[in-house]
Amino acid sequence: MTAPEIPRPIPGARLLFSLDPSVSHLNHGSFGAVPISVQRAQQRLRDEVEANPLRFYGSSGLMDRIVHTRRHLAAFLGADPDGSALVPNTTAAVSLILQSVGLRAADEVLLTDHAYGAVTTAVRRQCRRSGATARTVAVPLGASAADVTARIRAALRPGRTRLLVVDQVASATAALFPVREIVAAAREHDIPVLVDAAHVPGMLPVDVSAIGADFWVGNLHKWGWAPRGTALLTVAPAWRRRIDPLVVSWEHDEGFPLSVEFQGTIDYTSWLAAPAGVFALRTLGLEAVREHNVALAAYGQRVVGEALGLAPADLPGPGGPGVSMRVVPLPAGLASTPPEAFELRLRIADKLAAEVAVNAWGGRGLLRLSAQIYNRPEDYHLLAERLPALIREMRR
Repeated sequence: MTAPEIPRPIPGARLLFSLDPSVSHLNHGSFGAVPISVQRAQQRLRDEVEANPLRFYGSSGLMDRIVHTRRHLAAFLGADPDGSALVPNTTAAVSLILQSVGLRAADEVLLTDHAYGAVTTAVRRQCRRSGATARTVAVPLGASAADVTARIRAALRPGRTRLLVVDQVASATAALFPVREIVAAAREHDIPVLVDAAHVPGMLPVDVSAIGADFWVGNLHKWGWAPRGTALLTVAPAWRRRIDPLVVSWEHDEGFPLSVEFQGTIDYTSWLAAPAGVFALRTLGLEAVREHNVALAAYGQRVVGEALGLAPADLPGPGGPGVSMRVVPLPAGLASTPPEAFELRLRIADKLAAEVAVNAWGGRGLLRLSAQIYNRPEDYHLLAERLPALIREMRR
């Protein structure tokens, strides 16, 4: 297997962000990074708020601006703007949907073992409250799309499975799930599907309407370069009247989506500035950004993997086309539990000046590397040079 080519950097990309240059920022997937132009757009909005709070919050113009922003972002994602709502993040949307589906004691919620930890926690809490059951189906890392769909189809229990929760791009494993096929399989039994697409907006081209999920939610503050606290939830027509907001406020009687979006004096500037992130992506060229990130993630995985003694065959392949995150399996017994994974991540940050993601998955530690246009090949080489010694020190 030939070594991956070193991706060409996008000229001036680092100058678009205000990241600390003394740190290798290799974990864009967790909290993103907001371009300076988008930070300024949000600051102008904050200045507007503070110049006259009553005019900003107390006029009908605020809701008009939220609706306009929602329509802009929905168009970017191929979602129905009238069936979508702006929400703070994917985790908040999951709790909203769990509250709205009406779980009962005989029901179950089905997840895969790739599900995000906070999502699993939310499901278990709602199951405890309702008497329902949470069940997990195992999906091997690297499984084909056909195998993934077959495993999930076989795990469905018609008449009992009340909700299927599936990632589009899994956080811990960077695996891309064939969500359109999974939704179709669940629809054969009238089982609703919630797609956790936290990493999708900006990373992948997407047509939310074509997926056909009952619920789809994606964060725009990761790969979409929006300010943090910006996500879009899309709900199928059959469910819109049943959405029960987590917070009841003045637009409650208007129903979904306004009943979800208006929450009094929260900071709406992150939502209103989000189109500036989409504009920045389009200015650089969406395809150029995506191709750069995918190639650099593959390169970084190979460099770090080789430093840990892993042959190319030992490294998981791309999670799927267009995914700009890769995972590197860590030595057996290292970061195999969530507390150990957390400790290793902090050690890498403190000792190596590198921000990465470390997850315990399937009894094995996985180092997740993201790639964004502000990254360079030398960021991964620097981590590769220093990481083996840190691991040896921790295992003494």
